[in-house]
Formats: sequence, structure tokens, C-alpha cells
Amino acid sequence: MEFGVFAQLFVPRYERDVDPMAEHKRIMRNVEVGIAADRTGIKYVWCPEHHFLDEYSHMPGPEVYLSFIAAQTERVHVGSAIFNITPKVNHPARVAETVALLDHVTNGRFEFGTGRGSSTTEVYGFDIDDLDETTAMWDEAVREIPKMWKPGPYSYEGRYFRMPEREVFPKPYGAAHPPMWVAAGSPGTFSKAGSMGLGAFCFTHGTPSKIEPLIKSYKDAVADATPVGDYVNDNIMVVTNMLCMEDREKAFETAVNMGMNYYTSLQMHWLDNIPKPEGFPQWPELVPEPTIDQLKKAVEIGMVVVGDPDDCAKAVQRWVDIGADQLCFSPTTNNLPAEVVIESMELFGKEVIPQFDKDPVHRSTRMREKAGYRLA
Repeated sequence: MEFGVFAQLFVPRYERDVDPMAEHKRIMRNVEVGIAADRTGIKYVWCPEHHFLDEYSHMPGPEVYLSFIAAQTERVHVGSAIFNITPKVNHPARVAETVALLDHVTNGRFEFGTGRGSSTTEVYGFDIDDLDETTAMWDEAVREIPKMWKPGPYSYEGRYFRMPEREVFPKPYGAAHPPMWVAAGSPGTFSKAGSMGLGAFCFTHGTPSKIEPLIKSYKDAVADATPVGDYVNDNIMVVTNMLCMEDREKAFETAVNMGMNYYTSLQMHWLDNIPKPEGFPQWPELVPEPTIDQLKKAVEIGMVVVGDPDDCAKAVQRWVDIGADQLCFSPTTNNLPAEVVIESMELFGKEVIPQFDKDPVHRSTRMREKAGYRLA
């Protein structure tokens, strides 16, 4: 099991209402946490591409944030979760160029996560009339981008984009392109990702037991994959909350007061491509924050990773048992100050990570090596 952090760039309006610098402070908090990952044993820093989603995510340019993090770190991999590769949002040739350049400037530490947008608010904002049509747009682009990294001219006449004969530069760093991933939210996407040889991000809410069938469908499919790129990236990442403290009661008390469910409410408000659970509150009604007893039960079943190092290790083991390859934490989608978040990461890195992550080399690099990857 490997570990990552997710820089969503949550900027709550209640902070902006009282502080004109709140957005800037949130941006820099994400930077501080991303840099801290490198020294705490966490192997990945991910961030999404989102547009127009007030409060939920003010992160329109992952390449800007990730380049800044990479320049100030040495070991951690930086990944787009996601780049929107639908042609009306980002032309596939521009994506291919950007990914290859990031691969170089990070010395092979870039992870290429893809997707198609998370809501009608985003998609319609780029003059796309049908959210469902973005699936076909993604299908077309994800197969063409790896072809642009090959030596020689490239041209294409497709349904959603076309390109006259041109050679795309630069080429990726080393003998194979960066690992490729896709965001997965439905059962069909998990098996599809596996069959295409792509790593999968699991943003689905739920317990390990509920997500286990989705991971199984991915693993069954990836075992017989026909990769769209140069190689299979057999990798599945899940996202949850984490707070690790020496004093377990203080950890639970802090967690129930950090506003984690405000962000969950925002997610269900904006991301209308995700089915809402039955009885889920309608925005602006909020999901209630858990009680300490409710949170302790959530930890017992692995739904969140909160408590002292022993509690956290037991929760992580739940994800190991169902076959997850990476557990990613979203440490800035709450009210915790950066110093509390980083102290939690440091303790988790010292006491928990060594129990699970025994390989100093990233799993995705191992996948890339199978395709003959070596640094140029």
C-alpha cells in the first residue's frame, strides 16, 4: 500500500466573507501541505482540474500547482487527478505537450491522470451541450494522446478533434511515457479502466466493503488488459480523510469539529454526475457532522482514517484487505490549520506508513519499468 495527498483547493465562502485574502491563504496552504508530503514518506501529491465550482475547488490548472510542488521536492510524484482531455476544454495535442514537458521538468515524477469533467456546471461552461457526450470525447482523446508521443509526424481526423500532420514535442522523458490514469466513479468505469490498462482513481463514497466489488471488477479487467498506452498501469487509488494524533481522544474530538461534511455537501451539490444516496440532503441543507461515537464506528470499518497510529493502521488495513494499491488523503478540505495537518502527516509517516509501504520505488514506476523505462 502506498499513500498520497490530494490538493483539492477548497475555498469556503464563509472564510472569504471575512477575509479578502482567504483564497490566497488556501492556495498557499495546499502548497505547504504538498511540499510536506515529500519529507513524511507520502509518495504522491495529486490535484484535480476543476472550473466554476465555487468553494468546492478553485484549481483550474493542475500543471501550475504540480510544477511548483515538484520544484521544491525531490522524491514525491506529482499527478493530475485529473487533466480534462475533452477537446473543447483542452486540445489533446496541448495535453500531450504539457504532459511530456512535466515529465522532463519533474525528472520522471509526473503521473498523467485523465477525466472528462465532473458536472454540468463545468461541461456546459465550455460549450458542450451534453454531459454524457463527454464519455465519447474522452474515449477518442485518451487513445490518441499516446500516439502523439511517438517519433515522427502525427495527424488525425476524428469526431471531436482533427489535426493536420505535425510532430508533437517534446517527447516524454526516458523510454516510456508517464503512467496513465482515469477517474472512476461508476462500476462500469472501473472495469473499463482496467481493460484499457489505466490506473483508476476511486472517488466513490463508502466503506471498504462497499467499494470492494468495484476494485474486484477493476482487477479482473486489468489482468487481461489491452493498454491504450505503452504498458498496463495496474493501480487503483482510493480517497478518504485522515487525522493521526498521539492522543486518540483528541484526534476524534478534533475530527468531529473540522467540518469534513461541509465539503461532502459541496461535492454532492456540484457533481451532478454522481448519483446521490437516498435521503441525501439537498443543498444548501448540509450533511450533519458526525458525533465522536459515529466517527469511531466509521474508523472501525475503515471508512475514515482517524485516531492514534494504531487506529489509523487498523483502518488502512481494511483497504489493503480489499486490494487497493494507494490510499490518498484529502487533508485541506476542512478547517484544520496547516500546522495540524502537517503534524498529522509526520506522525502518520513515522508510525503507520512503514507498516505498509516497504518499497522505496513508486508502484507506477515499477509498471513503467516493465515497458523498458529508463532515465535518458
